[in-house]
Parts: sequence; structure tokens; C-alpha cells
Amino acid sequence: MGILAEDIERVRAATDFVAVAGEHIALKRAGRRWQGLCPFHAEKSPSFSINAEEGLYYCFGCGKGGDVITFVREVEHLEFAEAVERLAARSGIQIRYDTAAVSEERQRRARLVAAMTQAVDWYHERLLAGDDAKGARNYLRSRGYDGEVVRSYRIGWAPDGWDELCQALRLPADVARDTGLGFVNKRDRIQDFFRSRVLFPIFDVRGDPVAFGGRRLADGEGPKYRNSPETPLYSKSRVLYGLNWAKSAVVDTNEVVVCEGYTDVIGLARAGIATGVATCGTALSDEHVRVLKNFARRLVLAYDADDAGQAAADRFYEWETRYSLDLAVADLPPGTDPGQFALDDPGALAAAVKGAKPFLTFRIDRLFDRSDLRTPAGKARAAEAAMVAVREHPSDLVRDQYVMTVSDRTGIDPARLRGLLEGRAPAPARSAASQQGSRIVLPHSVEEEALRLAVHRPEEVAELLHETLFAEPLMLAGYQALCSAPTLAEALDGAAPPVASLLQRLAVEESDVEAGDVLARLATEAAKRVIVELEAANRRSGGLNEEVAWLKLLLEEVREPATSVEATGRLVRWLVDRFEVGNEPEQ
Repeated sequence: MGILAEDIERVRAATDFVAVAGEHIALKRAGRRWQGLCPFHAEKSPSFSINAEEGLYYCFGCGKGGDVITFVREVEHLEFAEAVERLAARSGIQIRYDTAAVSEERQRRARLVAAMTQAVDWYHERLLAGDDAKGARNYLRSRGYDGEVVRSYRIGWAPDGWDELCQALRLPADVARDTGLGFVNKRDRIQDFFRSRVLFPIFDVRGDPVAFGGRRLADGEGPKYRNSPETPLYSKSRVLYGLNWAKSAVVDTNEVVVCEGYTDVIGLARAGIATGVATCGTALSDEHVRVLKNFARRLVLAYDADDAGQAAADRFYEWETRYSLDLAVADLPPGTDPGQFALDDPGALAAAVKGAKPFLTFRIDRLFDRSDLRTPAGKARAAEAAMVAVREHPSDLVRDQYVMTVSDRTGIDPARLRGLLEGRAPAPARSAASQQGSRIVLPHSVEEEALRLAVHRPEEVAELLHETLFAEPLMLAGYQALCSAPTLAEALDGAAPPVASLLQRLAVEESDVEAGDVLARLATEAAKRVIVELEAANRRSGGLNEEVAWLKLLLEEVREPATSVEATGRLVRWLVDRFEVGNEPEQ
């Protein structure tokens, strides 16, 4: 029996998250957040953090995060309804259920699946024959999808009308809502959830349609991708796109290839890899892994894990240990997804999957690829960074083998490297902001610090913060996600998995820096990048650029406490104007 959604929200709002977590771990206040040892993995120093105001938790060690219901489910190994019931009891809330018996619940599911099946057929026929679907058909042909692919994956087209599907299928409001096919709008009319999008039906492992993934066309409005919301049929942290088709091949090969989107699964299949599945709109979760371990013992990640870092490393190693898995990474070109790679070079995609490397090997290889090993200093820096990654592996024997790998690549004596392995990790780089007057040392990259302010104190940075000030792609994506949504919760829901993970982490971190200091530093770094560009252009042309001299004088004013605020404002406005001129469409 299902718990009413409004009662779930009442339970979530009424629960003291800190009190609940305090029954399982010791917590200490750190500013406006609470810290403790993570209950989900072994650690010696606290990496688990709670933002009580937002009702969110995040572990910087294993990367797990969520709300209080997720926490109780994970820590007590409960189903969703059991966790809600337990929290309701402690808050004194009387929760209500639908009155259907188990057999009626099955009938309800069958009714929802039947509606989804009708929708799949209706959208598919609209794509094949609809006059309004010409642009969608052209898009699919540009991706190399012929009629056979379209029919095999039941790809469809959602027209631009407000309620064409719901009217055609005569969907009752409750069925439209519980399938995610529609909703009741402000005018109290049923409206289609998907409009003007190419649709990829998502099936559960049994082959029942449970959701859709929608992609807008190039000239469409709204976010590029839009997936069905969570429904009684669809849990994005559990359902994997393509597993219904891939499961036989996965069992036969004892290997599953995990990618990020439906077009990636189709690309893998067209490159001869029938074992692809995708986590649509979310990161690979523990629930996903629990599902996959029942089919295969080798998991190959076919997405760019280059920036996964320690949080992902701890999570991957935990999965390998807990579920006896072999987790590897396909070495795709940076920034390339399997869907596009399949179009460009299907043979190379197949080779990358076949030659997938253990996660730690992948990280170290990528690190050395980016390093300058021509000088002793470059080799030393690469070795130090590599040993930080090696130190994260839980096995002594594995770590020692990687010592020899790093030694072979850098020529540094293994004994010296073992000293690094046993020592403390190098301190993270600190910004150049100094402790002068009210100025404080910034403990993180200035872009991350600015994004943290945008999460916690947006009113202090709203006037000057702009996307042109960000150079790191992940930080820029985080800022754009915040700008595109009215609330943090909606930003998290609509963001890509790495961006959502970043924002969730920032939400549980304190920010006690001065906003003016951060903006001044951020603008200074952006200006320095522009100066480098302008000076390079001057060298090529043999001329002089008065803007360079003006910028350098303005940066001096930014550094002076008496003129910093006003000069920072002028600098940011100049940078924004330059950015907007450079991004004007061609006439």
C-alpha cells in the first residue's frame, strides 16, 4: 500500500534531521552545519555533513547524499514506506494510505502500465507519420538513426500542443499524474508533461514502459533533456535504461557497460556492444549497483570519470569490496560520449570498452597524460599527485603495486614514493587572498567559493556574479544550474549528475568569507585570463593594446582596500560587456 504524497512531505518537514542522525553517529556543530563520521563507510576523520535548513546530507568521502528519508533507508536498510513510517511514528504524525489491497495495487499498476504502453505507441506513431514531426525525423537521421533503430527503440515525438496526448488517450487526471504523462495546470486542466521533444521510452527490467527521456530539438525551448518525474512506476535511482534489452547479453558475458544517457546505449549497440545500460538524469547509485550485481560481476563505466576524484574513488572501492565487483573505466576521449563516439568511430568505441582499465589505472594514466614529464620538477609534481590517488585505495597490496607503476613512469625511487604513500596528503592549494583587515584566506578555489556564496548568500553576489567570471567547466555548469531554477531543490533536480553532486556538497558546507573579497579575486582571475589573450594577440599583430594597460591599472585599484569595491564593479561590468559582445549572434 502506498503512503499519500502529502503525508510524506509532512513527515519530511516535521523530522529533526540532526536528532535522527544523532542516534546513529556523533555530530558536532560546525557553523550552520553538523559534522560526523560517515555511517556508510569506514573513516577516521569526519566527512559526513548535514545542512539542517535544507534537510540535506552529503558525505565528502563516499559521495552519498540525500534527505532524511534517504538517510534512514540507507542506515537502517529499509524500504521507502518503512522509513517514512518510522519517521512518522517519532514525529507523532498519523500517516494515511490508499485503501487498495495488494491485489488492487497490482491492478493499479497494470492500469498505469497500460496507459504508458498506449503513450509509447501514440508518440511512436506520431514520429513516424506526423506532419509536425519532420524536424524530429531530420534530427534522428542526423544522428544516424534509420527506421530500424527508431522502431527497435520505440522512439517517439511529443507534439507542441498543450494536451494532445492526454486528450487522445482520454487520461484521467490521476493516471496522467501517476504515470508522469501529464499534470493539472493552474487552469485546472490536464496538460501533457512532454511537449515538442523526441522521446525515448524507458522500460523496467521486465520490459514494462515506466518513463520517458525527452530531448528538445536545436531550436526548441527549455532544458536540452527532460526525463519523467518520479512516479509509482519509475524510480530514477533504481531503473536503468536498456537493461530490459541488455540483460541476456549481460548475463552471458558477465559484464555490463554503464553510460549516462539513452543515446549512449543506442550508440553502444550500434558499435556491436549489446551490454549497455544508462542512468538517466542521475549518478550511478548504490541501488543501481545492487540491481546490476545480480546480472554481472564486471561493471565498465563508459563516461568521462576523469574528474571523479576521491568521493567517487571511495564509492567505487566500496562497491568492489561489498559486492565482489570488478569496476573498470573505458578510456574515452575527454568530453566524448558513447553516442557521438559511435557515430565518429564505432571501432574505437568498441576497443575502448574492450580495453577498459581499473579505475585507479585510469586515473593515474589520465594524470600522467596531463603532466609534463620532461623535467624533474614535472615528474615530482606528477608523482605526488599520483600517490594521492594511490593512497585512496583500501588494499595495501594494490597500493604497493601502483608504487612500482608510478616509479616506472617517473623514474623516482620506489622507496621515496612509499614515503609519500605513508605520509600525509599535500595540503590543498590556497588562494592568494591575504589576512588584511577584514580579508580572510580563502580555503578553496575562488570559483568554488563564489559558487558556495551563490548557494548560501545569493543576495550578496547577485549583482556582480556572472558566468564570464568562471573558467572551470564544472563550476560554470553549477552557476548556470542555480541561475536556471528558482530554488536549490529545483536546481538539483534539473542538473546533470556531476553538477548536482557539486551543488549538494556545497549546500552542506559553510561559507564565512567576505563576498567582496571573493568577487574581487574572481574578477581579477578572469581579467588576467583576458590579459593573456590580448597580449598574445598583440604579439601576433606586432601592435599595442591600450586595453591591457587599462586593465592592469584597474587591477591595481582592485587590490587597494580603499578602491576595491568600486573598481571590482567596474571590472566586472567591463568583462560582462566584453563577453556579451563576443557572444552576439552573427547577422
